[in-house]
Amino acid sequence: MDPFLFVVLITAIAGVGGTGLGGLIGVLFTRNSEKLVSLLLSFAGGVMLCIVCLDLLSDALGQTPGSVGNVFLVIGMTVVGFGVIYFLNAVIDKKTNPEVKHIDKKHPKTADQLSELIHSDHYEEHKKEYEQTGQQKSRRQLFLAGLVMAFAIALHNFPEGMVIGVSYASDLASGGVGSLAVAIVIGLHNVPEGMSVAVPLAAGGMKKWKATLITAATGAPTILGAMLGYFLGTLSPVSLAISLSFASGAMLYVVFGELLPESILMWRSKAPAIAMLAGLLVGVLILFV
Repeated sequence: MDPFLFVVLITAIAGVGGTGLGGLIGVLFTRNSEKLVSLLLSFAGGVMLCIVCLDLLSDALGQTPGSVGNVFLVIGMTVVGFGVIYFLNAVIDKKTNPEVKHIDKKHPKTADQLSELIHSDHYEEHKKEYEQTGQQKSRRQLFLAGLVMAFAIALHNFPEGMVIGVSYASDLASGGVGSLAVAIVIGLHNVPEGMSVAVPLAAGGMKKWKATLITAATGAPTILGAMLGYFLGTLSPVSLAISLSFASGAMLYVVFGELLPESILMWRSKAPAIAMLAGLLVGVLILFV
């Protein structure tokens, strides 16, 4: 199979398939799902952390062995990847949080409910206002809230696709098979993400099949990210190192800035830490067994 088509295929399975599976689980088991999602987020975060540190960054450093400049390039682009996703998330949060009634100065800066993961609480506030007033202004706000939801989901999924794309480009350069492991990890990570999308939709009265399909569709930006990552990764060893480092930084933000804080806030216990350790060890098995 053509390498580019293969990347698109495995990314579609990991992105659309993983998110859709999570959506299906979410609509079938909508009650008491916070603890389950908390454990899944922690587990996925552990696996992802292992993949980034032991595979992606290692490959980035190996593009020009022995070069001190390459080390600083990898560090710099990792910081850039982390910073870009942090900045975009901060912009979304700043635009949405003041419009949700339960957000105040004492509220955690990160999500502690399923609906906050994708800003669907922001969408629900405008939906209620439109249903109560039916005004054109409320309708426009509802539309904009839907765009915010879509952008928030895409922001999570796009760098995940980049990770798969650049991983496969790295495989072509080194003869490895790490991209399959990365795709599996992304697919696992997308299951709880899919649940976080579908649960508030189903709870709001949307039909289960429709909520599942919409949830699966939110995984589409992963494919676009994979296309970009693959293209940049096949240009040259330096561009591959830059792409791997940027994607690693983006995923490190997802792990430390979102997955782990959200999982702990959803279930304030030691269980998320244990799930993360389990995920990290599973990541080692995926890479080296």
